[in-house]
Amino acid sequence: MSDCGNCPANSNVLIAPPPATAAANGIARSHVVALVGPPNSGKTTLFNRLTGLRQKVANFPGVTVEHHLGKLALQNGREAYLVDLPGVYSLTARSEDERVTRDVLAGEMKGIPKPDAVLLILDCTNLARHLLLAAPVLSLGLPTLVILNMADDLRNRGGEIDAGSLGSELGAPVALISAAKGEGLDKVWQFLNGTTLGAVSEPAFKRVELPVLNDIPQCHKWATNVGKKADYHAPAPPHWTRRLDSIFLHPIAGPLIFLAVVIAVFQSIFYIGNPLGDALKDVLEGGGNKLAVFLPDNWIRSLLIDGIWKGVGSVLVFLPQILMLFLFIGLLEDSGYLARAALIADRTMSRFGLQGKAFIPLLSAYSCAVPAIMATRTIENKRDRIATIMIAPFMTCSARIPVYTLIIAAFIPEQKLIGGLLGTQAAAMLGLYVLGFIAAILTARVLKSTILKSGRSTFMLEMPSYRWPTVRSLALRLYDRTMVFLKRAGTLILLVQIVLWLFLFLPAQHNGKGAPIEHSIAGSVGHAIEPVIKPLGFNWKVGIGLIASLAAREVIVGTLGTIYGVEGEGESAAGLRKAIRADLSPGGACALLVFFAFALQCMSTLAVVKRETGTWAWPVGQFVYMGLLAYVCAFITNVIVSRIWV
Repeated sequence: MSDCGNCPANSNVLIAPPPATAAANGIARSHVVALVGPPNSGKTTLFNRLTGLRQKVANFPGVTVEHHLGKLALQNGREAYLVDLPGVYSLTARSEDERVTRDVLAGEMKGIPKPDAVLLILDCTNLARHLLLAAPVLSLGLPTLVILNMADDLRNRGGEIDAGSLGSELGAPVALISAAKGEGLDKVWQFLNGTTLGAVSEPAFKRVELPVLNDIPQCHKWATNVGKKADYHAPAPPHWTRRLDSIFLHPIAGPLIFLAVVIAVFQSIFYIGNPLGDALKDVLEGGGNKLAVFLPDNWIRSLLIDGIWKGVGSVLVFLPQILMLFLFIGLLEDSGYLARAALIADRTMSRFGLQGKAFIPLLSAYSCAVPAIMATRTIENKRDRIATIMIAPFMTCSARIPVYTLIIAAFIPEQKLIGGLLGTQAAAMLGLYVLGFIAAILTARVLKSTILKSGRSTFMLEMPSYRWPTVRSLALRLYDRTMVFLKRAGTLILLVQIVLWLFLFLPAQHNGKGAPIEHSIAGSVGHAIEPVIKPLGFNWKVGIGLIASLAAREVIVGTLGTIYGVEGEGESAAGLRKAIRADLSPGGACALLVFFAFALQCMSTLAVVKRETGTWAWPVGQFVYMGLLAYVCAFITNVIVSRIWV
């Protein structure tokens, strides 16, 4: 999911290279079922229920919008592909997400066959609004199952609907389900087996007259009448949702609670993630030592142990901290709290020229800037969209976590703050997140008051009811993150470590040993740029890491692991942290943290920005601006810290 293998388009999205053809997707000669629905309708939950672990995520061919693709195991050993399309309220194509959904359903998306059937999922607790999507989807004439999700919530809150009558009014079969609890899925499978195997899964429905797609008032009227004829009684407003919203959306208590939640997340990264990371580190080091016993003491052993094992392993040990972040994001998103956080953030963002719609892309940027930039396609105002694209890389993506955790743990001793509610290490991590956010909103303010000036846009966001996150949904989310992280470690990071080891080994001597590291090719490059980075408190080893991290930010950790592994310093009891602490001053360490908070060390992000804006002017300007800001702020940090921290 791209530069950041720890990433997410939203917090569920993994990024894979865009397939060039339908055959590349593996669906050229297979049945295809499209999953369509408005945001917050439970679409992702149903997708996970139906596909389990038989899923992947890719970009549409030629379009930087992702879609989930999962296999459905049907009767008689047959399979079909379920395509999870972006959540939309209409097919009017005002945004890129709507255009993609419309094109796929119409069979006009290159590389994706026209769907054989459609699963249209709607939230039955908010039926009047969600039915507006039914008219354009049913007008396409594809075999469609209308799925009314959250049936348990409707029932518990005193609402009701006659699914059979609704089916007659819509001219399509209707299934009443709870995707979260797995209720009513038998009718979904019956429909899937019938439509994809050529059988008739439902009796023929009469053809109904649907409203004109561009007549919004008539659509609203039609949706209301259909609900009445289906004996739809809206559920009572959820009691706990009203009570919780009175607290979470309070102008004073709301932001304070949000801050407390953020602090809890960072505390968990260190208090829970660090011990797990240390345990994983011991396992990897033990495995490396056992493997080394069976290898000859020559360049092969150096490549496998010092170059690959230690380099890749030094990044893998941060997987627990990254998964802790995604676990909390999943809990907050699935519970419905993040929608409230967006509303709270809108009050602040509007003061800096950004609209509330920018919150979701910026939030996903804490996973990875690449899907975040893609998610800006839901922003209709072009100037607002570009402004959001330009500031998204300032958000602290998960690729920075290994860098932050390594340096903070090496230089900042853990002490209790605020009566033990906050530790110094978590406070340092939180400060870096705040630093990136401040840089983002100040940059947005400058852009929106100058070259990207535009009027204030209306922000509308549907507030879902609070729900308990399911273990299954969270487990699938963490599984996705683990797989993409391991895939990244086994491809990009592995490749960088091999190339780096080669440059550290060459020129080789006649006895098969490499030259002293400072005289290697990599060492020569590091020494060449050292005068430029020395004012920041960086040495030539960090310089090598900065160059390597252009491929991906977290690569600097593996790079330093390889460098110190080749030198032998990484084998000490304290490992990489001790080696770095001995090699960097406190000023240089703090400057390195600040540098990574601001610098755009991500070629994938630049490529996506160019693709989204249609020109190299924006990404080049973005790279130069963020680089200069990172250099100046790192220099100031080194000077100040060196004077007060001796």
